Amino acid sequence: MKIRVIGTGQSLRGDDAAGLEAVKLWQVRHPESAARVQVELSELPGLGLLDLLEGVEAAIIVDAVQDTTSAGNVLCLGMDELAGFIPGSGSAHGWGVAETLQLGKAVAPALEKCRITLIGIVGKDFRMGTGLSPEVRKALTRVVEMLESEIQSLL
Repeated sequence: MKIRVIGTGQSLRGDDAAGLEAVKLWQVRHPESAARVQVELSELPGLGLLDLLEGVEAAIIVDAVQDTTSAGNVLCLGMDELAGFIPGSGSAHGWGVAETLQLGKAVAPALEKCRITLIGIVGKDFRMGTGLSPEVRKALTRVVEMLESEIQSLL
């Protein structure tokens, strides 16, 4: 099975870097799994996310999200759950993952065959020049293990 792990976020905007940092940490802690899948780190994928999904059978996207739950909370959502992601929630940057995937399903029918999972880390501070908040930093270990578990279920 062709699997791609995609870490997204802006490295200079505090908790928005959570997806990037989680995927990097997973690569260090689970090098044997990382060698068996394709890994992409993307600062601002926007609609380019659809290109990153092209030709894969499964994708796991790790991203910071804004949500009404506590910072550091981790959400694991499939395509159906992403479609119902509540208003006011979503990506911490621009055109969100949920909106991009919904558009992708409409314009790229092959995307319908791709199993997509979003691991979302609820952020707190998205200001330019700040680091990860303590809540998000603490959640990274949980995200790494969740990502590894998801990959193992696909291999």
